[in-house]
This record gives sequence, structure tokens and C-alpha cells, in this order.
Amino acid sequence: MMHRTLGAFALVALAACGGAPADDTAATTMEDSTTMAMEAPAAPAGDIVETAAAAGSFNTLAAALTAADLVETLKGAGPFTVLAPTDEAFAKIPEADLQALLANKEELTKVLMYHVIAGNVPASQVTTMTEATTLEGRAVTISVQDGKVVLNGNSNVTATDVAATNGVIHVIDAVLMPPAM
Repeated sequence: MMHRTLGAFALVALAACGGAPADDTAATTMEDSTTMAMEAPAAPAGDIVETAAAAGSFNTLAAALTAADLVETLKGAGPFTVLAPTDEAFAKIPEADLQALLANKEELTKVLMYHVIAGNVPASQVTTMTEATTLEGRAVTISVQDGKVVLNGNSNVTATDVAATNGVIHVIDAVLMPPAM
């Protein structure tokens, strides 16, 4: 796993889970991964929403949370673990489809809640899991492939354990869509 200090980046990420950073064992386990973790964890400067807003790479996520009226929820006590798609992840969705999603509050809420797990789930725990139930109600599958954590077979975790006062954020490179019921 590539290590780098996320500093200000940690203030931008959007996840909440308790903020426990990955330990050295987890970092060693994922050494060959493109996943990044903080080498020297900084004290969380804000809640999940504040952390995401400060990062600068989660503007679409922030707009979606506002449109779905979920800002206050993710500013709550938690703890939450947020699987936070970057602006680049949202850009992979065709523009017309993204705009339709942003305009449909019910569907948008389902998609966003599918990115949130109750509790603090640090990277060291994620790598031992095969799935996690989201606040949307359905599970996200978790696998480690070639040293990388992959969610639902198509979204890579690119940064882990971004601490917030009410949880932890794991950054992902694709928006997760809940499976059809």
C-alpha cells in the first residue's frame, strides 16, 4: 500500500466511522495496493461533511448530500464509515444519468446511503471482511484483488482511514449503485 500523508486531503474526504487509522499490520498487508493510508494520522479537524468539503475533490458528493438532505445526518454523532466517491468517480456516470439521479431525491438517497456503513470500520478491518451492510440496507461486497481492496467488483479503494470527528472515510474511484431489489 502506498503511504502518504493526506493532511489537507483528510479534511476533504467524506466518511465517518470513528477515525481509527490503519495500523502497521494493515499497511503491510496492503503494501502492493494503490490504496493510500496516512503515515502519521492527523487529529480529525471536522465531521464527515466538513472534512469532505475541505478536501476539494468531493464537490459532486457534497452537492448530492445537500440535494438528498443528508448533510445533517452525516454531521451527526455516528460513528459512520463513508465510502466516498471522488468527483472523478461521479464523472464516470454519463452526464444525463447523473443529472437525472441528482434530480430524483428518493433514488439519490438510496445511492448515497449505499455508501455509508454504521460504525467505525478501519482499513485493517475492511481487509478481513467479505461484505458490509450499508445504511441503505443492502450489502457491499468486499474483496482483496492483487493487493487492492475492491468493492462490488468494480470500485477500488484509493485512500483509507481519513479521520473525521464522527467516523472514517475510505475514498473510492467509482460510484456504488445498490443492486436492484
